[in-house]
Parts: sequence; C-alpha cells; structure tokens
Amino acid sequence: MKRVAVIGGGASGLMAAFAAAKNGNEVTLFEKNEKTGKKIYITGKGRCNVTNDCAPDEFLQNVVHGEKFLRGAVWAFSPADLMELLQSYGLELKVERGNRVFPLSDHASDVTKTLEKACRSVGVSFRLQENIEKIEILHSTVSGIVSEKGRFPCDAAVVATGGLAYPSTGSTGDGYLFAREAGHSVTPLFPSLTGIELKEDLSSLQGVSLKNVVLTAKRGGKTLFSELGEMLFTHYGISGPLVLTLSALVARIPLREISLSVDLKPALDEKKLDERLLRDLKERCNEQMKNVMRGLLPACACGAVLRQAGVAAEKRANSLTKEERGRLVSALKGFPLTPASLRGFSEAVVTSGGVDLKEIEPKTMESKKVKGLYFCGEVLDADAFTGGFNLQIAFSTGYAAGNGIR
Repeated sequence: MKRVAVIGGGASGLMAAFAAAKNGNEVTLFEKNEKTGKKIYITGKGRCNVTNDCAPDEFLQNVVHGEKFLRGAVWAFSPADLMELLQSYGLELKVERGNRVFPLSDHASDVTKTLEKACRSVGVSFRLQENIEKIEILHSTVSGIVSEKGRFPCDAAVVATGGLAYPSTGSTGDGYLFAREAGHSVTPLFPSLTGIELKEDLSSLQGVSLKNVVLTAKRGGKTLFSELGEMLFTHYGISGPLVLTLSALVARIPLREISLSVDLKPALDEKKLDERLLRDLKERCNEQMKNVMRGLLPACACGAVLRQAGVAAEKRANSLTKEERGRLVSALKGFPLTPASLRGFSEAVVTSGGVDLKEIEPKTMESKKVKGLYFCGEVLDADAFTGGFNLQIAFSTGYAAGNGIR
C-alpha cells in the first residue's frame, strides 16, 4: 500500500483518486477551492457533457493532439467504461445528438456528487481549500508535498491541476510549475475551443447566427478545414460550433498565415446561385438591393455582403450590372474573413499544449524523470474537439494514473 496525494479535485483528479484507492492505496485528495469539480459545474452550459458514447477508435479520431499517446488509456478506460462506472454509483445518463452523454437530470453537480460518492466508497480522504505549493523530490523520487498548512509525506503525487482555461475555476497553471520544477518540458500553451477575433469590423452582424454554412480555413494554398455547420457573429468576431472546432486545429499556427471564408449558400453552386439571383432581380426589379438580398440572407447580413461585393445598398435591382452580379455571387460563395487572434483563456474550453508527452509513460501517466510523480487531465499536452472528448481524456488519463500506482 502506498500513500498517495492527488493534487486537484476536477474530473481527472477525482478519477485518479478513485482508481488509486480502489487498488488499496491510502489516498488523500487536495483541492484549493471550497469544493471539488468546479470546472465540471460549468461544462456543457451547466449540464456537463460527461463523455461521448462512441468506440475508442472513433473517439481517438476526435483527438487533435496526443492521439497516439492516449490510445492505450482510452482503450483501457473507454467511454463505455466511464458510463458503466457512473451508472453503478447511481447516476442516470442520456445520450443526445452527436452521441453526447449528459446526466439525465441535466445537472452537472450530479456528476461531481457521483464521483465524490465513488471516491468515498473506496476510502479517499478530501482536504478542501488547501493550496499545494511544492512537490518534494528526493533522489528523483517523490517524498512529499507542501501546502500552506504544512508538509504531507507521500510515496506518489498525482498532478491533476487542469490547464489555464477558465482560471476562475482554479485552473491557474500550477501543474506546469510543478512539472518544470521536476525537470519536465512544457510545450507552448494556447487557448482552444474558443472564439476568433477578426480584423474586419463586422459589429453590424453581432448576434447573427448562420446555419448550414461552410466555413473554410486555408494556409497558403492548403485547405486546413472546410465544414458545414453553424456559426455566430459576435462583438469581437465569430464563434459557434464551427469556429470552436476550427480554433482547436489552428491554435498552434500563427493566425497571420490563415485565411478564412464562408460559403453562405453551400446548397447552390455558382451557376445555380447566379440563376437564383437573376430570378430575384427580375421579380423585384424596382426594389433596392438591400431588400432584394433578403431573399437570400438574414436582413442584417445583407449590408455586409453588398459592401464586400462593392454594390450600393440603395442601388435598384434593374440597374445591377453583370459584373456586379458576379461579385455578389463571389461574396456569397466565399465571404472573406481575416483572423486576428483567438479569444483568451478566460473563454477557452480547454488548453492546447502542456506537459510534454514524450516524458510521460502512456500506460500509467508516470513521469519518466521522477518516480512516483504522475500527470493527468488538461495539464498534459493532449486536447480534442467538443462533444465530451476532453472530459473523457481527463477521466481516461486520471484512471490510468490512479490505476498505475501499485
């Protein structure tokens, strides 16, 4: 039996504590907040998209960084395993669109309560409102941890402190400091699954939600991303499902190298769109273009498209030239956007970057540099798309870390 200290009471920490205690270890979980699972409470808009009900191979296809490293952990503790565990401790679940799994109650707090219940059932002790300041290492082996309340000797320490996303929940980068002090490398850190600020002033479009559009991102001549879905214009630029997915793919690329465009009418090719526009112009020949365009777009988007095409909003439909019509079709099929920056960590769902995976044992999450030191969850350099994948990474790596302490 080993004496184990788990630092952080989020998804990965609670799971690591459970798995370590289940194997007969003496486990104490330290959380600097007044309660565990603070970030769990705000995931899925307060409902907690706890995982994605898919097979491990399909799951791994949704991992952006760290897919090879995570393979063993996800197979060893899969979404199905997580669902079975939660249900065995009384949490009823439901599966929604896109295989997203939520608690039947729609209350994220029920997920945390269930994880705490599981931990207590195997003897985990909790110490809340206790901030860990240092991990003590002697002869390349963990010997204890230190908080403002004193020293806690231990044989193993699990760093489950989260990343930098949503710092208000306590994710302030403590784990990266612990890693560096232990001799680990930390890859550059970026916000991911977040909105994108634009160079263009499109404040007139604030609040406009576009469904069934195609957002495309290119780097040089190479297409990095092109998907059909929904996006939203905000006071700073763009957000919504398509944009969050894109942000995960470009988080580590200088945005000055990226060009964006939106196909506002993907169901029509240029020829058919031109025919549609001609028909609208003929039927509404005496009307101003800002009114004619309402047959194709939300009213508040018409002005931006007309400006992009260089067509006056007050111009009469019967005076539109063939060249102007061509520019309108081009604007509708490829409305250009210039990304300036990603929104910051305070709005990002997860952190891209973290403890270098080359320095971690993938089966146990143990450091290759310090015996008895483990890392799991968002502190690792692994992240995925939205849909419950990032929480499952936390649970799978947490389980691997706890289960590896024997």
